[in-house]
Amino acid sequence: MEPFKNLLNATLVQQAGVHLQRVHPPFDATAFTHQAQQGLEALEMKGRALHICSALQATLPARFDDAAAVIEAALAPADTGEDVGNLQGLRNGLRGWILWPVGEYVARQGLHQPERALQVLHAITQRFTAEFAIRPFIVQHPALVFDTLARWCQDPSAHVRRLVSEGSRPRLPWGLRLQSLVQDPRPTLPLLLALQDDPSDCVRRSVANHLNDIAKDHPDVLVQWLQDHLPEAPSPRVQMLRHACRTLVKAGNPQVLQAWGLGAPFKGQAALQLSPAQVQMGGAVALQLALQSTSRQAQDLVVDYAVHHVKANGSTSAKVFKGWKLQLPAGGAVQLAKQHAIKPITTRTYRAGWHAVQVQVNGRVVAESGFDLWL
Repeated sequence: MEPFKNLLNATLVQQAGVHLQRVHPPFDATAFTHQAQQGLEALEMKGRALHICSALQATLPARFDDAAAVIEAALAPADTGEDVGNLQGLRNGLRGWILWPVGEYVARQGLHQPERALQVLHAITQRFTAEFAIRPFIVQHPALVFDTLARWCQDPSAHVRRLVSEGSRPRLPWGLRLQSLVQDPRPTLPLLLALQDDPSDCVRRSVANHLNDIAKDHPDVLVQWLQDHLPEAPSPRVQMLRHACRTLVKAGNPQVLQAWGLGAPFKGQAALQLSPAQVQMGGAVALQLALQSTSRQAQDLVVDYAVHHVKANGSTSAKVFKGWKLQLPAGGAVQLAKQHAIKPITTRTYRAGWHAVQVQVNGRVVAESGFDLWL
């Protein structure tokens, strides 16, 4: 599989320089391309975006107004599809992944002209996303940005409406953490309320991810949201709220489980077997789970499992993984199986040692085993 970082590559840089020079002949495409390509291959994804951004800073017009006009003129036509992240090639102008470094440029150079910068981000997000670039503006100019986001909730473009939710997520992966919203999420709640029944699936998914972010620090907010908005909800909202609750369901929050009809403890026996007992990095652990009901009624079950990863200081940290959702008949039995891969990922550092594995049914631990990891 092609490494994800290669979505930002030397060819894309060269094509971007051509389009910038096409709309603004004084732009030095050669200098931009040379600086942006130099050392690019050695960098990871975010590093590539920041590196190309620095080349833009060195070569776009010094006045932000002028640079903003060049960027807007070089953009491809706005996309009307759902997933702009899959856009490839720059035949008709700037679009897709090259706009990540362009957005970073706007965030670096446009903070002193936030109104003009937000206009550019409004255009960029319709060809890729501006979810990373808008976050410094939320920090520096919160009143202006939240007024703007409130208006954008009614924007004709689903990509702009998605930016309202995605750009203001407290804990957006790869994005600047919005610590003020981690501490107090109330400023974004009216935005989420306006968007939770949006006709676009990508907007509703973003609202779900935003609510899930909030739940990590303020579970009571999501519990109250469920009480207010789940009863008699239309099907798309139900699906959105179910996705928003995934962290609290895994954590076994009793109020959330009860809201989804999953609050009752499992009545029965559970047995967990893992193989092999010793696993090397790059391998996998096979989970075999047997559930036997002792109930006289069918049971709706959410079955997840937690792997307790070894930390640098020798303690462990649990990560809950999605397992199965099922209805177990009265007195029934079921055998469940899953392969859990042990492979390097950017968000986790594996360390050798004993890794306990706990199975949770409806948020409660019912079985435990473990494996020894060799590096």
